[in-house]
Amino acid sequence: MSKFFTLLSREIRSYFYSPIAYIVLVFFLLVSGADFYFQVSYMNQRPIPYSVEEAFFNSVFFWFAFVLIFPLITMRLFSEEFKLGTIEPLMTAPVRDWQVVLSKYFGALVFYIILWIPTILYFVIFQTITHQPAAGSTGAYLGGYLMLLLLGMFYLSIGCFASVLTKNQIVAAVISFAVITLLFFLGLVSFILLDVTSETRQLLGYFSAIEQMGTLSRGVIDTRPIVLYLSMTVVTLTFTYQAFQVRKWRL
Repeated sequence: MSKFFTLLSREIRSYFYSPIAYIVLVFFLLVSGADFYFQVSYMNQRPIPYSVEEAFFNSVFFWFAFVLIFPLITMRLFSEEFKLGTIEPLMTAPVRDWQVVLSKYFGALVFYIILWIPTILYFVIFQTITHQPAAGSTGAYLGGYLMLLLLGMFYLSIGCFASVLTKNQIVAAVISFAVITLLFFLGLVSFILLDVTSETRQLLGYFSAIEQMGTLSRGVIDTRPIVLYLSMTVVTLTFTYQAFQVRKWRL
């Protein structure tokens, strides 16, 4: 396990040395901060039947920034290694392939979590200034951030899989963005198409990230998205491991 943690620390450090990581961080904080400000400003103008926390986690600007960050975080994970040839000494090192895959994945996950930590300050500052709660309960915060973690784990695994397929970072980013966007908007089909059965609408709603976020951000903890995204993450990482082994033998 010491070799795994050595690889993991290497991946985490690589984000702090990458200018793209700082661009992603600044972009995300600007968009999320502007979104929080506009949501609060809008709620000041009229009575709203939902909390600030619900408004923040369910706005258009929020989801725009959310879907966009995953290709930027993951596009260089394997693609850059294959392009520069640095993957060869990594493959000949006394480490297992699954350790390489998981170290890159968890390195990206750690950076993803770091992106969200400053957003907690939004709610702290709001409550400090207004002396009003930003959410209906503590469970609403836990549910909202739990959903972010589950979605992030799954979407990052998709980005890892896309990155291991090609040497070109742009191609990897396009593939992951296309797949993530398709999966994300799959849950919105039930709202767009009117001529669908109730069973189909219920099935599509099961894959709707927006609907699931709306539920969890109210503090209602549903185990179905937990099982769904954890299982899909494991499946996608298994595909990534298999694709990594295939590319390894081709070198």
